[in-house]
Amino acid sequence: MAQCGPLEPPQPPAEPSVKPVLFEVFGEIWTVQARLGQGVSASVYQVSSGRACTAAVKQFQADSHHGGDYGFHKERTVLEDIQGHKNIVTLYGVFTNHSGVGVATRCLLLELLDISVSELLLRAGSSHHHRAQQGLSMWLVQLCARDMLEALSFLRREGYVHADLKPRNILWSADDQCFKLIDFGLSFKEGNQDVKYIQTDGYRAPEAELRNSLAQAGVELGGHCTAAVDLWSLGIVLLEMFSGTKLKDTVRSQQWQDNSAAVIDHIFGGNSEALPAIPMYHLRDLIKSMLEKNPQRRCTADKALLSPFFSVPFAPHIEELVLLPSPVLRLLNLIDDSHLHNEDQYEDVLDDMREECEKYGSVVSLLIPKENPGKGQVFVEYACSSDSKEAQRRLTGRTFDGRFVVATFYPLSAYRKGYLYQTLQ
Repeated sequence: MAQCGPLEPPQPPAEPSVKPVLFEVFGEIWTVQARLGQGVSASVYQVSSGRACTAAVKQFQADSHHGGDYGFHKERTVLEDIQGHKNIVTLYGVFTNHSGVGVATRCLLLELLDISVSELLLRAGSSHHHRAQQGLSMWLVQLCARDMLEALSFLRREGYVHADLKPRNILWSADDQCFKLIDFGLSFKEGNQDVKYIQTDGYRAPEAELRNSLAQAGVELGGHCTAAVDLWSLGIVLLEMFSGTKLKDTVRSQQWQDNSAAVIDHIFGGNSEALPAIPMYHLRDLIKSMLEKNPQRRCTADKALLSPFFSVPFAPHIEELVLLPSPVLRLLNLIDDSHLHNEDQYEDVLDDMREECEKYGSVVSLLIPKENPGKGQVFVEYACSSDSKEAQRRLTGRTFDGRFVVATFYPLSAYRKGYLYQTLQ
């Protein structure tokens, strides 16, 4: 299963509706730890089974409006058909939950993922006052863009349109160190659109907007929306990540209708002092190619992946390293320079750090560079991300020798390549 230990995210506020305490899945009891989200047709819970496994359960309301379990069958069918791509949420299984009230509900057992792009944007919004750039770092925008384009490219090969791509449906996986697409409740086979209303307001492509309003007016529709609607949504998501602002009102404005390219130029112009110009223009042009009004002229996922934007290396912001869990921890403010140059002391420090870090899980490797980059920082690679999350939670704010420890995560790929970021804004 995805995680190898229980997670403890902040508990959501208590809700009046009754939430289940247990699920019985394939003869095993899973305990509900938190409600992660609630929509019109389903609720999502974090569940754990003993020490070894955590997962998510998506429980569908008994749904007579669509003739039975329409939402469940729809999402199950799509997910079963598209399993096996690293940027798509993993479906472990399906089951029926028989509650004491006598109502049987259909459920999906899914991999548990971490923070969503929606939450990342909220957190960035609250902490960007000390940075010149308002939005998320180019490193994060690039990472998310590449992962989502890979997912969309795969969906298109499989003949599917996601039809509800938005920040809340893009989640980080600490285990796989990438973003994944979730929530396939509105998805359909290209050329066979069985969903009347698609996409969420603010991320809806012009052709979907038109089709939705005609459907509302009861007009019989010929033709279908294509995979191009997903590229439009992703273009808006990337523009929001770059700018750090919600664009729902912007895309409704007359200015946007008249000349969306000028609005995009303005957004990029306002953010320019902090960033190198060339990669910023690559990103701007990539987003423009996704936000072509005419779906025939909009770029495809495969073509977008060839953008020069993806060949530029970037570094993350430090707060993103706090928010994006990874099996690797980076501990700051621990080691005195004097410890680094005395070989005996250095070995003692290594042993002490390993012993301390082993308290939270199995340590694969531990590195304390003696020179820059990374001089005196402690890098600890855990066997799995649930252990590093527990360690990060427990070590942050601790004092060693009168110093406050700062514990952030660190990208696994950079650590494995020996690439230690020198400075992080």
